[in-house]
Amino acid sequence: MSETLTTDPSRLRVKIFADGADREGIAELYANPWVRGFTTNPTLMRQAGIEDYETFAREVLEVVPDRPISFEVFSDEVGEMEEQARTISSWGENVFVKIPVTDTQGRPSAELARRLAASGVKLNVTALMTAEQVALVAEWLADGPPSFVSLFAGRVADTGRDPVPIMSAALDVLRPYPHLELIWASPREVLNIIQADAIGCHVITVTHDLLRKLSSLGRDLDDFSLATVKMFHEDGQAAGYTLRTSATAPR
Repeated sequence: MSETLTTDPSRLRVKIFADGADREGIAELYANPWVRGFTTNPTLMRQAGIEDYETFAREVLEVVPDRPISFEVFSDEVGEMEEQARTISSWGENVFVKIPVTDTQGRPSAELARRLAASGVKLNVTALMTAEQVALVAEWLADGPPSFVSLFAGRVADTGRDPVPIMSAALDVLRPYPHLELIWASPREVLNIIQADAIGCHVITVTHDLLRKLSSLGRDLDDFSLATVKMFHEDGQAAGYTLRTSATAPR
């Protein structure tokens, strides 16, 4: 199996989008041609200590002027969500506006999505968990511009369910809509990138931390085993741990 694994991220069919809110990290990843786009969300921005949403977004757009990048609305009121979406959309041609599939009461964002799509706003409808939700969103965006549909495969896996059949079914749903691309969101491990690539998923969003693990892509497992043994040994030595054993005990 290891002989057939892809070791070069640029050879993957799935497009890798970096997911994060670290400006320096975004600038660094922009230098990698196989990072094809970027996403962020209010949770990541808050964790990164971002206080001024628009200032952060505009600074990032100076670094990323020509690849897809998604910024999310943060209101839960439809009218305000629409105003935020239109403002965010105005920041650049490469900007996609993330709106949730429902509000916090579980009410579908159908009318909002339809209005925005009809007016040419490129969307990234987010927080989906099922192929049935993907079918609904596809109808909302059917007559709109190019947009993304984010299905949170990692969170599906967190429930003990295999996300691959759900993602495959979602791809089937989107086949009649060539302007819509499916995002494998919230991956947990490098394997998920390989899985997304294998089923023909259009995009996978990958955190900056997980992107660093791509250096292990296709790595020889015996070599990886030895490196792991060495790491444990070196860390034990560096910590200065000692144990009183029969060999060291005073006689």
